[in-house]
This record gives sequence, structure tokens and C-alpha cells, in this order.
Amino acid sequence: MVGLAIAYFTFRKGKSNLISAAFTPILGEAASGPIGKAIDVLALIATLFGTATSLGLGAQQINSGMNFLWGTGVSNAIALAIICVMTVLFILSAVSGVGKGIQFLSNMNMIIALLLLVFLVCIGPTIFMFNTFTESLGFYLSDLVSMSLRTAAFSDGKWLGNWTIFYWAWWISWAPFVGVFITRISRGRTIKEFVTGVILIPSGVTFIWFTIMGGTALHSELFGAGGIVEAVTNEGAAVSLFTLLGQYPFAWLTSLIAIFLVAIFFVSGADAGAVVMGMLSSRGALEPKPGVVVLWGVLAGASAAVLLVMGGLQGLQTASIIAAAPFMLVMIGLCISLWHALLGELEDGRAQRPLPTSAMPGTGDVEASGLVPEAAS
Repeated sequence: MVGLAIAYFTFRKGKSNLISAAFTPILGEAASGPIGKAIDVLALIATLFGTATSLGLGAQQINSGMNFLWGTGVSNAIALAIICVMTVLFILSAVSGVGKGIQFLSNMNMIIALLLLVFLVCIGPTIFMFNTFTESLGFYLSDLVSMSLRTAAFSDGKWLGNWTIFYWAWWISWAPFVGVFITRISRGRTIKEFVTGVILIPSGVTFIWFTIMGGTALHSELFGAGGIVEAVTNEGAAVSLFTLLGQYPFAWLTSLIAIFLVAIFFVSGADAGAVVMGMLSSRGALEPKPGVVVLWGVLAGASAAVLLVMGGLQGLQTASIIAAAPFMLVMIGLCISLWHALLGELEDGRAQRPLPTSAMPGTGDVEASGLVPEAAS
């Protein structure tokens, strides 16, 4: 939603590459005043804490993988060292530009992820995966509305808070920088192409990813060696991936690949976040200065370190929810603003369209009714 609104107002209407500029239809000149600046500040805060949360969670999962392979132990000190390394890497990638570092890392992690999925499909419970995909898709479509409105009114809400609310907030905190970044690379696309590329294709890839990874884990618990639930209970969710891979051949190699994959996933997300924060703090400049990008990258890494030390996973979750809640209102405003702009463009197009022959004065009643093929065409 954020990407579509900004892309439309930036490339179609010639506005600046800022989230506040997309509010022009409903705010008018106020979009470039204090209200507009407040909107951009909310986007910056959400992006900063969304990036920090990602770095913190990524560091925890990499730490679990290292402990699984080499028995390094799991500690805040190791996680902080991992955050420092990832921060340096994503800053270097961000400074190198979209067409070099970010694109290279994104392409590389997609190829590695695909190879890992192919490995599990070939050596894992293939038939079970296909059955899981079909049945889970049916559950998804049938339960989407009811699960979307679930509030845990008749339970303690612990699961809802740790899963649904947290991920909802984390994804919203990613919305500003993912939206602005997608805008950055979507010039020349139609709205139909944009929606297909941003919603349908990634959703399809996500369905496949969860089917293969989640289906393999479910098969292990139901019919195989099991032990994943026990490992998560004792050591945390971050170790689940490596426990699963440990049940198949070449576990050391696939676990090493998984560590590298997790690192690249979070680095490629964080470098985009640093670039976008640079853009938002540089009046929407498509090419922010390297120094500004470096500054935001350092702040994101420092925020991740502080949150991890002060509150661990709970601190990361809380920061995401606090940062995302106000930006949810901004996203609702973007929906309304884009709707107004599209309706206005539709009305302008109708006003400029030449009248058909059937609507011109002096034509017969039958032609005016639109029943004659020539007139109807």
C-alpha cells in the first residue's frame, strides 16, 4: 500500500519521494508543512525500529546456528558481535548503491534459498509437502476472515500477542522503507504490474516456502524423528531451523548455508532500510549522500544492540509494536488519499474523452439508446 501510493504520486503526479507528499489530495498544502513532516518522522521511527528488530532477531538465529554447528554457546555478547558484523556489511552494501550491493545480495540470497528448498523437496517428504500445500491453502482461504478478526476474547491472548500482534507490527514497521524502496525500483510500471509484482508473486513464493519448510517440520514431528518442539521449548525458536536440517544428510553443510542465508536476508533488508532512511531524511532524494546512509545504518545497529541487551526478544517485539502502531494510521490515510487521487483521475479521463456518435445531438432514438452495434462500439 505504501509503495503503490508513493510510486503513484512520485512518478505519475511529479511529487517528491516522501510519504507526506502522497497526502496532498486530502491535506493540500499542509502535506508540505508540520503535519507532513510529522508523517515522515513517524515513517523514520518505524523504519529504524523495524530494521533494528530484524538485526536483533537475525543475530539470535545466527547465534543459534553457530551453537548448533560449533558449540559456541548462546549469549548476548556473541549476538552483539554478530550485529556489529551485519551492520558493517549492510552499510557497505547500502553505500555501494541499489544497482550493485543491494541487487547483488538480493539475487544471491534468492538463488541460495531456492537451492535449499530444492534440496528439502528432493530428500524430504515430497508427497506430504504437496498434500500440505493443497490442504493449507484451503484452510487459509476458508479461515482468513475469522482469523483476521480474532481478538482472544475468550483466552489470555498470549499466543495472539507473541505471534499475530508482533508480526503484524513488525511488518508494518517494514512498510515505510519497503514501500519507498519498491517505489525506487518501480518507475515505468503500471498499477496492474505493480500489484502483480508486489502482492501476488511474493505471496505465492511465501506459500511455497512455508509449505516446504513448515511441512517438513510437521512431518518430522508427526511421523519422523521429531524433537523440534522440544528444542524450541528448551532453547528458543531460533534453533528450530537447524534442528530440522540436522535430521537430513549433509546437516553441517545445509546448516552453514542456512546461517549464511539468514545473514544475507537480514543484511539485504537492512541495507534497503538504511538507504530509505537516508532518502526520507534528505527531502526524498532518490540518491541520498553516503554519509547520511552510514549515519542511519549505525543508528539501526546501535538500536538493535540496545534492545537486545535491555530486553532480549521481548524488547525487540515491544519496540516493533510501539513504532508500528502510529504508522498504521498513516497507512490508512494513504489508502484514502490514493483512492481520492484515482477517482479524480478517472473523472478527468471521462471529461476529456470525446463523446460517441450516439450521444451527439441529432442522432436517432435507437442509436442514442446504444442498441446499434456501430453506436455501441
